[in-house]
Amino acid sequence: MTGAAGGMGLEIARMLGARGLEVRVTDLDGDAAATAAESIPGSSAQALDVRDADACRAAVAAVVEASGRLDVWVNNAGVLFPGLAYEQDVSVHRTMLEVNAIGTYNGTLAAIEQMRRQPVRGSGRKGGEPGSGHVINVISLAGLVAPPGEVGYAASKHAAMAFTIGTLADLRRAGVRGIHLSAVCPDGVWTPMLFDKLDDPDSAPSFSGKMLLPGEVATAVAGLLDRPRPVLTIPRWRGRLVRFFDHYPRLAVAMAPMAMADARRRQRRFKKRVDSGRWPPGA
Repeated sequence: MTGAAGGMGLEIARMLGARGLEVRVTDLDGDAAATAAESIPGSSAQALDVRDADACRAAVAAVVEASGRLDVWVNNAGVLFPGLAYEQDVSVHRTMLEVNAIGTYNGTLAAIEQMRRQPVRGSGRKGGEPGSGHVINVISLAGLVAPPGEVGYAASKHAAMAFTIGTLADLRRAGVRGIHLSAVCPDGVWTPMLFDKLDDPDSAPSFSGKMLLPGEVATAVAGLLDRPRPVLTIPRWRGRLVRFFDHYPRLAVAMAPMAMADARRRQRRFKKRVDSGRWPPGA
């Protein structure tokens, strides 16, 4: 489980632990990962830079050494730097690509390398074609549409989306049926990634739809474990909406100023809710 020291990643890790899985919490901040693991009985932790392919393979090896196999791998690590695309230095775009896209590639490939060697849990079968496990890539609705103000972020998430679906297709055409890949595309989620962006007008698209709590995403991911599917949008109606605009790019571009104005209005309204203590619920 990458990017699991807090927020959405930690909630997903807790859900996995509650379902009886042995969880390994990883994060760029190893100390934070260790602290997070203390809240999940029987879990372990380590520092992990998802940009390092060898480190991802080592994390998989550590799980297998401790548990004997790898049933679920969740790629959740991500970064967001909003701004006008043509004003951001290429190094900013590169960082988002390396973490959000290449990091997802690295985790997915490392997990599949192990999953292709292992049989279905409890099957006891010998011989035949192995292959068992589930890779869940937490992407974003930004992986389905190109929101202004978050262009570099959306581009990296588009890449992660294409890689997830295309790799699943490659597995199927190779005859591997027991390994599942799922792209999870939530609307804005109230996590540390957004805490400091309430006043940033370029971040407005993140607040324009239904603001989710991390636990809501974790619950949806739990459903994927029981019934795998290639793409899950949260909420589903937002997925249908952004796909509509993605299908008509000329319309989407023409409506961008209006959409951003509405997003900023929603962002200001949401900030008032946070400042007044009405969000998150129970605060």
